[in-house]
Amino acid sequence: MTTPANLFDFEPLAREKMHHDHFEYYVGGANDEITLRENRESFDRLLLRPRMLRDSSQRDLSVTVLGQKLDVPFMVAPMALAKLAHPQGESAVARAAKQRGVGVVLSTISTVSLEDIADIRPNPLWFQLYVYKDREITRDLVQRAEASGYGALVVTADTPYLGRRERDVRNILQIPEEYTSVNLRPSDANRAVPTRSDKALTHVIARFYDDSLKWTDMEWLASITNMPVVVKGIMRGDDAQLAVEHGLKGVVVSNHGGRQLDTTIATLTALPDVVAGVDGKADVLLDGGVRRGTDILKALALGAKAVLVGRPIYFALAANGESGVLHAFDLLRDEFDLAMALCGVQRADSVPRDILAI
Repeated sequence: MTTPANLFDFEPLAREKMHHDHFEYYVGGANDEITLRENRESFDRLLLRPRMLRDSSQRDLSVTVLGQKLDVPFMVAPMALAKLAHPQGESAVARAAKQRGVGVVLSTISTVSLEDIADIRPNPLWFQLYVYKDREITRDLVQRAEASGYGALVVTADTPYLGRRERDVRNILQIPEEYTSVNLRPSDANRAVPTRSDKALTHVIARFYDDSLKWTDMEWLASITNMPVVVKGIMRGDDAQLAVEHGLKGVVVSNHGGRQLDTTIATLTALPDVVAGVDGKADVLLDGGVRRGTDILKALALGAKAVLVGRPIYFALAANGESGVLHAFDLLRDEFDLAMALCGVQRADSVPRDILAI
């Protein structure tokens, strides 16, 4: 196997190893995939203006988000169904993250239980929540995550319905039923997982996820946990301001990796407006399109505290299991460190906006 030189190199390796419809599920976006491409291309269009003779000999890559220290300013984004990439699934990702000091946001639709991932103890470890129509299922998930030591609750707001992902339609995506219910108790799984033979994810979401969520529901979630609550899927400054007004501690600028509503703006484009909207009263993170260390630097210069990295981590997992994920983390960390050095930036927690050509 050719040794990947960057995060892009893992994708063709994953294509060779994964079942075709599972790979297409990971790689694809909604409709014409315009937003999927725009997430990536927005980083390419934003250019850097490096500062010279600023003493690049010592650099601190750590940041603090929600009062929790991250050794590097990136975390693993919440992504469903890791065992479609590798039999060890989220466990391999969590073990690699622990070794490299990389934080993990575990998906509700993980294929390894939230308790088992908590036992591995990556730090920080946050739990991403899809809110079920059955609020007792939701409450149970939140309480179990808190009891297991998760450091934050990340509520996905952009999925009242599943976006139309045409690759999955063409491929007639099949997902094993047991993969969609790992984090549910047996009694809850009977109520929250369809017995239909197609087991399509769109039916799970349409039948069981709450499509009536409002800002007041975020207040309810905050009231049932001591974990800081973060809302994921914000793309506007006025929504970011509402998040602050409703007591949320963080916002993730996200369009679900271009998988929900096509032709929305890129997350990097939305970032400055969201940062202005929170006005320093909540921490801002970004996901979507991050592939290079320079991407992280650009996001931090625009006001993000950290970024979430998605698809490339699962492609690395498919390519070479835990070792592949470790390699992906090392590549991204080293690229970010080099970008800091060459731009004359000493601290990841104070990247100046003036290194950007805007």
